[in-house]
Amino acid sequence: MFDVLTLTLDGTPPVLPSGQLPHLDWQWLAEGVLELSPRHACKKAVVLSAGVHGNETAPIELLNQLVAELLAGTRPLRVRLLVVLGNPPSMRANKRYLVADMNRMFGGRHVRFTPSDETRRAQQLEQLLAQFYRSASAAGARQRFHYDLHTAIRGSLYLRFGLLPFQLRPHSPEMLAWLEQAGLDALVYHRSPGGTFTHFSSEVFDAESCTLELGKALPFGENDLKQFIQIKLALQALVSDLPAPARQGEPMKHFQVVQDILREQPDFQLHVPADALNFTAYPQGYVLAEQSGKTYRVEHPEEVVLFPNPNVALGLRAGLMLVEMS
Repeated sequence: MFDVLTLTLDGTPPVLPSGQLPHLDWQWLAEGVLELSPRHACKKAVVLSAGVHGNETAPIELLNQLVAELLAGTRPLRVRLLVVLGNPPSMRANKRYLVADMNRMFGGRHVRFTPSDETRRAQQLEQLLAQFYRSASAAGARQRFHYDLHTAIRGSLYLRFGLLPFQLRPHSPEMLAWLEQAGLDALVYHRSPGGTFTHFSSEVFDAESCTLELGKALPFGENDLKQFIQIKLALQALVSDLPAPARQGEPMKHFQVVQDILREQPDFQLHVPADALNFTAYPQGYVLAEQSGKTYRVEHPEEVVLFPNPNVALGLRAGLMLVEMS
């Protein structure tokens, strides 16, 4: 059989666009997008994506290993599965993105960006998710899940963490239990809509969605995948519709977003050190960022920072501030 990552990096589709194996049917829908369907009815439609940022390679390698097991028949498939390697050109270049951040473009927001391969890809992925969930529902798979796998630009006090998109409905207990079993150290709850892939799948398709951050961005071949064994086991259980292994270690911590730091002026200054780790705590009153007409301060007795980045484009988020939930 073929290797999804090799074909995607080479820009070469399989010889045939679809095929049948003794245990599943497969279809190559677009570059880096593979649909796998078991030969029996199932209740769940699962999207697993990685590589929306092309230099975040560890989750790409994890997904590629999982697909190889499914194609070889060594891992049973009991869900409808869509595997997405999000941004192949940036993967080949080992860059986060080539023109603009694709994980700000979903939900139709790509029309706000200068047209590029990334805006066209975001639109294509929106259409492919709609097609997948629609056909899965017609086949009886009406429980929808989406896990989008990433790594962080900078180091983190919590190596493995998740981000739940803002939604008005409660998050499903089944998904929250799976995230706990997957060995995440922390879980962050967004407070407002965004242009992420998981917000799109949650908002438009009512999928149970979560962005997973797994370690720090490294080139292909330099990742220590052993540190992600718990998430690997959980993903294996997910596609086989089995209970994930019991959690090892301390319980997962929960955080709520309380501030979005936006870079809105050219004179924006972020007062978070360049070597500060994600989840570094700051005391009440600390000046986080300044720009013409706006100063951001820590408003609660303690807040922790996530994704501080002073170099984002004007109008984009330069960081999040969180408080730990009881």
